[in-house]
Amino acid sequence: MKFLHQVEPYLSGREKTALAEYLDSGGWLTEFEKTRQFEALVAEAAGVAHAAVLTNGTVGLYLALKALGVGPGDRVVVPNYTMIATVNAVVWAGAEPVLADVDPATLCLDLGTVPDVPAKAMIYVEINGRRGDMEAVSAFCRARGMALLEDSCQALGSSWNGRPLGSFGAMGVFSFTPHKIITTGQGGAVVTDDPALDREVRRLKDFCRTAPATDQHDAVGFNFKFTDLQAVVGIEQIRDLAWRIGRRREVYGWYRELLAGVPGVVFPPADLTQVTPWFVDPLLPSRELRDGLAVHLKSRGVGSRPYYPPVNAQPVYARLTPPDGLPVSEELAVRGLWLPSSIGLPREDVERVCAEVREFMEGRA
Repeated sequence: MKFLHQVEPYLSGREKTALAEYLDSGGWLTEFEKTRQFEALVAEAAGVAHAAVLTNGTVGLYLALKALGVGPGDRVVVPNYTMIATVNAVVWAGAEPVLADVDPATLCLDLGTVPDVPAKAMIYVEINGRRGDMEAVSAFCRARGMALLEDSCQALGSSWNGRPLGSFGAMGVFSFTPHKIITTGQGGAVVTDDPALDREVRRLKDFCRTAPATDQHDAVGFNFKFTDLQAVVGIEQIRDLAWRIGRRREVYGWYRELLAGVPGVVFPPADLTQVTPWFVDPLLPSRELRDGLAVHLKSRGVGSRPYYPPVNAQPVYARLTPPDGLPVSEELAVRGLWLPSSIGLPREDVERVCAEVREFMEGRA
């Protein structure tokens, strides 16, 4: 019986043809016309005017913070439940992260737990395509005088009231790693409606050149450029975005159907008319049951992966823990398990996984 990976990239086959055609055309491989074409498609999907693609989503967060003027002496609010890249980007910028807890209904940042301290920006992480009331999030940041930066790396294809996530803040950031809804191997994008912010990201990612194709620089910049090879793949993938969104939602819906009533297995709420889940993400009653289920699944040829640990559980960031702790994220993060979530997963494989989950959990009810 084949091993079911927790996630695999999905390639349609058109990527291979498109790459061959591009190579035969004499393309220069590096960032050029195909990259501009891909950026236009990303901007359209995100519902914004501008998209600048670069090496990965983490770099995107860092350059977005730099473009917003975040630096040494500044504070940036970050949820305690997120991939470590979010908080790392704040530290790279020289700023101090301020941790807030999360809402158990969305696993996203809970505005009511944001410390009452001055902060330059807030990174709102739309974890697994979920979000709270984005108008309330925007209003909160305006009232506090904070720039809103959306970490939408897991949220391409998700929306709030019909408006794409990534379009509510001053800037949004997407990721195109192999387990995302579209992939270019590595890669990311910073999106915005502000032409000045877009220009600054583009300047920073290309050595702070004073003009294209020159070697005069007015500041210390970086080499975070994309490639046309990646863009060729991305163009073919994003053309299928509507289908990919449908498949992510369909797979998630199968799991909810087949695991309904299994003792101890619950799913965080997800309105699949607007949320496009990145991974299938049930919660178990305890860390021990989660870890036991993961071992059981692996013994039966099924891959899984635990949720991210809370940021303050990482030794390098333990110092950020407030006096009263961050109880919601600390409790939820250790109970979550990501199940096989690939876009191309057929229903019979989902049925196989769910049968194993049911067998394990019913034996411990």
